[in-house]
Amino acid sequence: MKKLIAAVGIIVVTSFAALADEGIWLPILQKYTVEDMQKKGFKLTAQDIYDINSSSLKDAIVQFDGGCTGVVVSNSGLLFTNHHCGYSQIQYHSSVEHNYLDEGFWAKSYSEELPNPNLTVKFLYKMEDVTSQILQDIDDNTPEKIRDSLVRVRSVEIAKKAEDNKRFETAVKPVYYGNQYILYIYEVYGDVRLAGTPPDAIGKFGGDTDNWMWPRHTGDFSVFRIYANRENKPAQYSQDNVPYKPKQYLKVSLKGYRENDFTFIYGFPGRTQEYLPSSAVDMLMKHSPHKIKLRTQRLNIINADMANDIEIRIKYASKQAGIANAWKKWQGEYLGLQRLNAVNKKIEFEKRFTGWIEKDSLRSIYKDLLADFKQIYDELNTYSLLNDYFNEAVMAAEIIRLAERLNYVFKEKTDENRQKRIEALKKTAVEFFKNYSYETDRKIFAEVMQTFYSNISGEYHADAFVKLCTENGNDFIKMSNRIYSETKLVNQSWINDFLNDTDGKAEEFNNDIAVVFYKSFAEFYEKNILPKLRELNETLALKQRLFMRGQMEMQSDRNMYPDANSTLRVAYGKIEGFAPVDGTVYRHYTTLDGIIEKSRNEDIVDYKIPARLEALHSVRDFGKYANEKGELPVAFLASNHTTGGNSGSPVLNAYGHLIGLNFDRCWESTMSDIMFDPDYCRNISVDIRYVLFIIDKFSGAKHLIDELETAM
Repeated sequence: MKKLIAAVGIIVVTSFAALADEGIWLPILQKYTVEDMQKKGFKLTAQDIYDINSSSLKDAIVQFDGGCTGVVVSNSGLLFTNHHCGYSQIQYHSSVEHNYLDEGFWAKSYSEELPNPNLTVKFLYKMEDVTSQILQDIDDNTPEKIRDSLVRVRSVEIAKKAEDNKRFETAVKPVYYGNQYILYIYEVYGDVRLAGTPPDAIGKFGGDTDNWMWPRHTGDFSVFRIYANRENKPAQYSQDNVPYKPKQYLKVSLKGYRENDFTFIYGFPGRTQEYLPSSAVDMLMKHSPHKIKLRTQRLNIINADMANDIEIRIKYASKQAGIANAWKKWQGEYLGLQRLNAVNKKIEFEKRFTGWIEKDSLRSIYKDLLADFKQIYDELNTYSLLNDYFNEAVMAAEIIRLAERLNYVFKEKTDENRQKRIEALKKTAVEFFKNYSYETDRKIFAEVMQTFYSNISGEYHADAFVKLCTENGNDFIKMSNRIYSETKLVNQSWINDFLNDTDGKAEEFNNDIAVVFYKSFAEFYEKNILPKLRELNETLALKQRLFMRGQMEMQSDRNMYPDANSTLRVAYGKIEGFAPVDGTVYRHYTTLDGIIEKSRNEDIVDYKIPARLEALHSVRDFGKYANEKGELPVAFLASNHTTGGNSGSPVLNAYGHLIGLNFDRCWESTMSDIMFDPDYCRNISVDIRYVLFIIDKFSGAKHLIDELETAM
């Protein structure tokens, strides 16, 4: 273990040798990369990025709603994030009478800002390396089950101690696959209100047509405000709360940028897997087409129904966006890994790894790793595919997911917990039926279960499914019609009655055709698939931890960043375009002129724009937000290493001033979660000048502009 700790120490203090602009770096270790940042143009210090003794840039960055990033931009708690990050809240407040999706929304005062149940933002208070505490007395001879138990117990103890009487939310998370452990301490604010949003025609301009693509012209932003109690402390929603006074907020820059300017991004990237073996990448590429097909089927049905019915469009706007986002990302990732010949590149690295092992007998601990990986992934392949089909087909139907949620009532072990569950489900049911289409769900069930039947061997079909297939002659439309006509779960009144008398209606619930279908699959999954998945993944965790350790020892002259894990990270690069295919070179920014050009294509509904935006363009009324050429910039490219969770992350210039909000990657670079390519990997951001133009000139919400501080 002393050797392991030394290896971890080596990777954070040796010379910088990562690929150009590759890396998602821990702020606590920023002092080891800041020299390289400064060589590339950065004008600040490591303490400006992260400091536990005084305010720093970290104090302006929040994790938004558990899965995105946001940035505080005023002394009154004003917060910018992406439109798609705030979309579920925008959709929550929308109705046919108040269609904020189509019309936008701008509160004219604090009193008009809209509260959002369950929406939180988290500020990182501090992070601390606790590896020595977690791994004390653990060495290579410690059995894996004992190690896991010790790590879990110690992680909980350390996190609990850091809560400070529940003042903080805390967690201990592994990095480098469990070779190092970091304690994270957060302040969580539970009163976050919607202050403004552009209409979908701006915030989602380009829709699925342009998603993950460049050139991009999406005004992907929304505006919220954080509220606190009168002592400026975290508090749940109350009319007595006041706008939060931040430790730090970002100044906005109207100066723009030039090609090759230094830029960096600060946010909460979700997950990367840069250090996997070839066997893992090979399995991923084999399974991706299945997941893509299943989501394509769902989207075809949802898109058609949304196009034909305005009520369904409002109900399914957020759902459709969530389904489509991963769907298109998976396609780009698959093609990118193919283009990079990723499996063979991994194999080439593994040949060098094997050669490194053979040079020193002390490295024999690693000698069987690659063979072990192949054996494990060969076995995992079947169970992983079954898991994908369970999630993307069986659980794709909303009524089946509702059956799962309702069934949790009977799994609670105390009356108190059961009652809490029931009260939560009452709220869930209201939201479910507010955003539910019986016909859409019925059609999705028939389509995806037909695909499940065609691609998954009969030995993995649950009993209830086999019975229904037999009774309906493998006619999945007939099967779907039967389930949806017989189930009581599509009846909101019955659901309410059930939740008011779960014991009295338990038998009726358990005999419901949709519940029987769900429970049959769930029981089969829990008995025949989940145990094997857990067993194989537990074995893989050990092997991957050892493989990561070996990679770090082999590349001791390389500063290796840990994979993203939804914690605060910094990435840096420069403003630059790219050439995705032979003969095509993209410049680094787009303008409002491009929006107008796209809007001329009347056949693409994603390119419709508000008349006011076209009118402002026609007279070139861009105000102070135009660039030196008189253009209104909309979006720009940079080579910052990003992933999911970086949505809404501030993009900053060399002085730490806000120049944009990250919202996407180019389709050609989505494989960067697994393999980074500096020639192709580009993140896409909405230019802060376009954000301010929409708030000010388009929407007339100048009072929000007046809150901001402009960098000089």
